[in-house]
Amino acid sequence: MPAHDAGPGLAEKNWLELLRDGLTFDLTGLAPGRPCDPPVIEHRFDLEGITGLSSCDAMRIVAGRHLVGGKRTMPVVRGLLALARDLVHHFDDLQAVVWPASKSAIGRRFFESTTTAWLEGGAFPALGLTAFRESIDGAVQSVGLDFWIGQELRIEPPLSSDRVTATRLGVRLVNQLIMVGGLEESERIIAPDGTRLVMRPSRNGRFIRVWRE
Repeated sequence: MPAHDAGPGLAEKNWLELLRDGLTFDLTGLAPGRPCDPPVIEHRFDLEGITGLSSCDAMRIVAGRHLVGGKRTMPVVRGLLALARDLVHHFDDLQAVVWPASKSAIGRRFFESTTTAWLEGGAFPALGLTAFRESIDGAVQSVGLDFWIGQELRIEPPLSSDRVTATRLGVRLVNQLIMVGGLEESERIIAPDGTRLVMRPSRNGRFIRVWRE
């Protein structure tokens, strides 16, 4: 279960140093030491056949100490996720990968396929490395996108009234925003159904708001 930052007491746990693409990562929570504390999970992807993860032991992958200052840079994060994908390949007992930034648990097959596609130049795995929830005012809002670009996405009502359609739009927009690194000024775009949309940063810059033109 990869994490994007090292928790306290790392040096006191049994750990293994792993090398991926010239970068080093620490794998903690190994036996005979105690497992890592279970992560907070609010979103689940491709885990219908798994009744619960509470009985599983948690391990954690973190950037090596010399990489801590750049732990959120794309090369380091891609290396970490590639390493997690490799572990899925090699260990059949691994049930899920957890991405703490989006509080998401991702089934092994779904994680392997979407992450591999992204690492090979495909679309960003928005369902998993980000998630979507409905806000109190009815907007569909991303969870965890701020880890990547420092902003969250908000699809505003009434565009968000059909949650499935709004989530599909959100997935497309997350992929676009990851590529450009966020949004500083208003933009007009065309949705897949031909609808004209406006994307605009909120006043505090923390959100990218989307609505029909």
